[in-house]
Amino acid sequence: MAAGGGAKAIVAALLANAGIAVAKFVGFAITGSSSMLAEAVHSVADTSNQGLLLLGRKKSRRAATADHPFGYGRERYFYSFVVALLLFTLGSVFAVYEGIHKIENPEPLHNPVVGVVILLVAIALEGWSFRTAIAESRELKGSATWTQFIRQAKTPELPVVLLEDAGALFGLVLALGGVGLTLLTGDPVWDGIGTLCIGVLLGVIAITLIVETKSLLIGEGATPEVLSGIVGALEAGRIDRVIHIRTQYLGPEELLVAAKVALVPGLDMADVATAIDDAETRVRARVPEARLIYLEPDMYRERPTTTD
Repeated sequence: MAAGGGAKAIVAALLANAGIAVAKFVGFAITGSSSMLAEAVHSVADTSNQGLLLLGRKKSRRAATADHPFGYGRERYFYSFVVALLLFTLGSVFAVYEGIHKIENPEPLHNPVVGVVILLVAIALEGWSFRTAIAESRELKGSATWTQFIRQAKTPELPVVLLEDAGALFGLVLALGGVGLTLLTGDPVWDGIGTLCIGVLLGVIAITLIVETKSLLIGEGATPEVLSGIVGALEAGRIDRVIHIRTQYLGPEELLVAAKVALVPGLDMADVATAIDDAETRVRARVPEARLIYLEPDMYRERPTTTD
C-alpha cells in the first residue's frame, strides 16, 4: 500500500467524531444521560486520536539525520501507542467511573427521546466512518482475516481507526440500549449500566491496541511470507544460500534487511560486488518495502558433526 494509504480513513473518522462529539454534548446537556456523556468524552478522545495519527504521519516523513540515521518512520508507531493510551484513560476509565457513579446514584433523564435521536444520527455517521476504514484496509488485508490483519498489519493507523470505529459503533448501541431501557422502564439505573458497559468495551479495545502497537514500537520483523520471499530472491544468481538473516520494520513502508550470504566459490572481487548488487535488486523487486539492505558475503561451512 502506498504511503498515503489510510489517510482517507483517518480524516473521515476525525470529521465524523468531531461532529458526533458536539451532538452528544448537546444531548447530554438536554437529557442528563451519563451514557451520552461517556460517549461524548469517547468522541472527543477519538477526535484527538485522529489528530495525533495525522501528526505522526507528518513527522514520520522527516529526512534522516545524524542522530536518527534510519529516519523517523517509527513516529507513526509512537503516536499510535499514545492514541491507545488516551483511548484507555479518557474513554474507558472515565466511562467506568461515570457508570459506577450513576448506578450507585441514579438520576432521572430529561427528554430522553432527544438522546435517542442524537444517538441514531451518531450511529449513521460512525457507520460511514467505519465503512471508509474498511474500504481503505481491504487492499492491505488481502486474504487474511480481520483478526490477522489487526495483529499483523505494519501500518498502525488503519487497525487503530478500525478498532476505534468498531468500538464507537458498539458503544453507541450500548448507549442507545441504556437510554432506551431507561425510557421504557422509567428506571435510570439502566443508563448507568449502559455507561459501565461502554467503559469495559473501550478498555478491551484500548488494551488490544496497546499490546499490538507496543510490539511495533519495539521492532517487529517481516512476516514468514515476506521473509520467505526475501530469502527466495536472495538465493539465486551467484548466491548459493542464505546463512542467516535478520529483518526489522523501521516504519510501515521501510524494512531493514541484514543477511550473511554464501556465494558460489571462485568469484573475484568484481564478481562479488556484482552478485551483491544483483541480489539487492531482486529483493527490492520482490519486496518493495525492503529499502535498506545490508549483505555480508561469506562462505558456507558445514557444522562439524560430533560422535559419542
